[in-house]
Amino acid sequence: MTDPVRSCILTRERASPAHLVRLALAPDGRILPDVRAKAPGRGAWIGVARADLEEAQKKGKLRGALSRAFKTGEIAIPDDLPARIAAALERNALDRLGLEAKAGMLVTGNDRIETAARSGQLRALYHAADAAEDGRRKLAQAWRVGSDREGSDLKGLALPVTRTILGLALGRENVVHIALTDKAAAVRVGEALSRWLHFIGSDPSRETPQAPCETVSQGASAPASARAAAGTSGRDDDTTHEEFE
Repeated sequence: MTDPVRSCILTRERASPAHLVRLALAPDGRILPDVRAKAPGRGAWIGVARADLEEAQKKGKLRGALSRAFKTGEIAIPDDLPARIAAALERNALDRLGLEAKAGMLVTGNDRIETAARSGQLRALYHAADAAEDGRRKLAQAWRVGSDREGSDLKGLALPVTRTILGLALGRENVVHIALTDKAAAVRVGEALSRWLHFIGSDPSRETPQAPCETVSQGASAPASARAAAGTSGRDDDTTHEEFE
C-alpha cells in the first residue's frame, strides 16, 4: 500500500503529508495551522519555507490559493499566520521529543551518549543551541568511531533552542545533548524536526548511519535532514492557541 501524497497549494509539488503543513478553515472563517492534521473538513497543504509563505501572503497569492483549495472566498488569513505555523511546528517537534523521553527512547548525559556512540548504537544526535563546541566535537568523534566512519563529517545537529527549552520539553534539567538508539524513534523525531527546520529556514547538515547527509530541501518535498530522531510532551492543544491540534 503506497503512502498518501498531497500537493502544496503554492508550488503544486507533491509530497507525503509528513513533509507538509496542513491549514484548516475554522468555523469563523479564519485560516489556522493544523500541524497534526486532526481538524475536520477540507484542508490545504503547504510545503514552502516561512520566507516564501510571507512573500506569497504579501502578494495575494496565498489568498488565491486558499480560496481555490477551500472553494470559498469567505476566508480570513491572520497577518501572523507564518509565525503561528512556526510556533505550532516548534511545539510539535518538542512534544515529539517529550513523548520519546517518556517512552524511554532518549539518551541524555555526555557519558551515556558517548558510551552508546562508541558501541555503535547511535541513530541520531542533537545538541542545544548553547551547547559548547568541544562537547559537540567529542560526541561526534565517538559516533564516527562507533559507526566505523572515522574521517567522515558525521556529526550531530544543533537545534535552534537552548538547553532550558529542551529541559522543559523533556521534563529534565540541563539537557544539552540528546541521542536516540532506536531507529523507529529516530525516524519519528526526525520527521517532526525536519518540518519545523525546513519551515523556519534552518540549514542543518547532519548524517545518520542509515542515510546520507541531507539538508532540508526547499519546496513541498522537503526530505528528512532531521528526520532520524524526535519526541513530545503529550500535550493536546486546541484553538485557544490559535491553531488546530
